[in-house]
Amino acid sequence: MNLLPETWTALLYLAAAVAFILALKGLSSPRTARRGNLIGAAGAALALVTVFLSSDLDNILPILAAIAVGTALAVPAARRVPMTSMPQLVALFNGVGGGAAALVALLELPAMTAWGGQLAVAFTVPVGAVAFSGSVVTFLKLQEVMTTRPVVLPGAPVLMVASALGVVVLAGVLAATGSTPAALVLLALGLVVGLLLVLPVGGADVPIVISLLNAMTGLAVAASGLVLDNTVLLVGGTLVGASGTILTRAMAAAMGRSVSGILFGALRGGSTAGSTAVSDRPVRSSSPEDVAILLAYAHRVVVVPGYGLAVAQAQHTMAELAQTLEAKGIEVLYGIHPVAGRMPGHMNVLLAEANVPYEALKEMDEINPVFKTTDVVLVVGANDVVNPAAKTTPGAPIYGMPILEVADAQQVVFLKRSMRPGFAGIENELLYDPKTTLLFGDAKESLTKVLSAVKGM
Repeated sequence: MNLLPETWTALLYLAAAVAFILALKGLSSPRTARRGNLIGAAGAALALVTVFLSSDLDNILPILAAIAVGTALAVPAARRVPMTSMPQLVALFNGVGGGAAALVALLELPAMTAWGGQLAVAFTVPVGAVAFSGSVVTFLKLQEVMTTRPVVLPGAPVLMVASALGVVVLAGVLAATGSTPAALVLLALGLVVGLLLVLPVGGADVPIVISLLNAMTGLAVAASGLVLDNTVLLVGGTLVGASGTILTRAMAAAMGRSVSGILFGALRGGSTAGSTAVSDRPVRSSSPEDVAILLAYAHRVVVVPGYGLAVAQAQHTMAELAQTLEAKGIEVLYGIHPVAGRMPGHMNVLLAEANVPYEALKEMDEINPVFKTTDVVLVVGANDVVNPAAKTTPGAPIYGMPILEVADAQQVVFLKRSMRPGFAGIENELLYDPKTTLLFGDAKESLTKVLSAVKGM
């Protein structure tokens, strides 16, 4: 029984859609991201309650049971996941969304009698399947369950073209006939295309692929809104699809690459992930006390955070060190590369967790001119985003990517566990520069020792 009249249902869906728009606006800045997230969650909750109050649900108990099971699994997982694994969690959640949209469309197919509904199903099923299988591969790469290097199967270009053509043909058959067998084969082909699309992507490009797959999930959800005649799904999915597409293009531009080059470069015999061999060339290493002296006598220090900072959970120690330096009259800024970490905004979230002032976070275009007047750059767990190979080595997987120009500073200090290359798998020549010194060890332990030495001065 419908407890809400149609007018109230429409108004509540409108309110939910407005909440989604405000959420995206809030998420555009670290300062307002938390509020934006809460607004988006409130909009989703409102939409869910509206569905229950305005629809005749025949299977209410199984639906409630499914919600209970999903909540019991998702809430603990989301609360316990460390910051280092957040990208993997995002990839999984995104894949689940795409897979759910595809399954809903399949289940609704028998009820579709008009070609328009069948066309919506024909779009939702393969796009949702691609988002699901592709997201699973990104999860496995980020979790390092499988290699982060590009995986090119024998005959991959032929398989990709054949699978894509099969998807187009079967989608046309499904739209024209509403055939369930065609829909099932279309689902299987979509899963194959997702695998073939993401396997050749190297580790450094995985964050961009996550954003692209997120956009595809949004489009699949929007199309499922047409299947279910649900306005809020259509609006929400369209917003996710549009914002994900914009973010994908922006991240690709930040790396100086095209989206097609990222997806198909390895298939064309382009760049690979590079060599993971560790060089035996000598480097200049320092003690925590030596680094403390460099920092204490500086006028300006720029911190470049990377994935290693998240792995060590050293953000709070880093923030305390910055506060100690600032108390001595030293300016401390943070240089944030658009693709640092494993997902968009990873470093912003990490530093916000340590209550680092938003004003101290400087994006790449803003911080690069500052390096020339910087005394010390402290690179904590970053590698690829400061690697000069992006400018000097054609054929490298990061070639053409704009980088943080830390080499312009007077002194550069790398905090590293070892000489192992970064996620892109290539060596960083900056490590051997005469102005560079390395402090080996766990980032949190190293920063704690540096902090203690600075306080003792």
